[in-house]
Formats: sequence, structure tokens, C-alpha cells
Amino acid sequence: MRDRKVVCRCEDLTEEEIIHAIEEGYDDIESLKRYTGATTGPCQGKGCLMHIIRILSQKTGKSPDEIGVTTQRQPVNPVPLYILAAGDVEGGEEDSREGGADGREL
Repeated sequence: MRDRKVVCRCEDLTEEEIIHAIEEGYDDIESLKRYTGATTGPCQGKGCLMHIIRILSQKTGKSPDEIGVTTQRQPVNPVPLYILAAGDVEGGEEDSREGGADGREL
């Protein structure tokens, strides 16, 4: 088995797969992200985005500034599951705020 250069650990994408996608025509950061799933894992691209930009730059001749970065979607910072799972606890303390999270009345 030949050596695999893993670029995106979250999505288990290799350099070869990224290059193949670029050769298929997914030669901008957003279309490459959508086609391969790169930068969509738990790290949200923190571990692989710069490597992917480097590969895109080499294959397309564009500078990293021309390539840019992917559009981040909320949540930018991961939310621990226990916070989401807590929800409203029956018989527990109620939220004392008068409105929603932004302070506006519901």
C-alpha cells in the first residue's frame, strides 16, 4: 500500500483526492469544499484549510490571496453537546430573562 498524504483528517481526504477534484473542475475553494467535504468536519478547517489553499495555489497558479478562505457557517465555535442536551429540565429552574438571547421580548 502506498503512502497516503492525509490533508483533512476529519473527512479522511488525501492530497490525491483533493488534486483529483481540482482536475475535475472544482478549482475554487467553495466548490472544492462542497464536492469533497473538506473543512466541514469538527475542526471546521482549522487543521486542513491552509493545506488545501496551498494545493489549490500550486494547481491553479492563483495566489493564496486570490483563492481566499471558505465561508464559515454558524456555529463558528463548536458547542458542547451537553449544553444542547440540557434543554429545559422539567421542574428545574426557569430562565429568568424576559426575552430571547438577544434581549428582545419573545
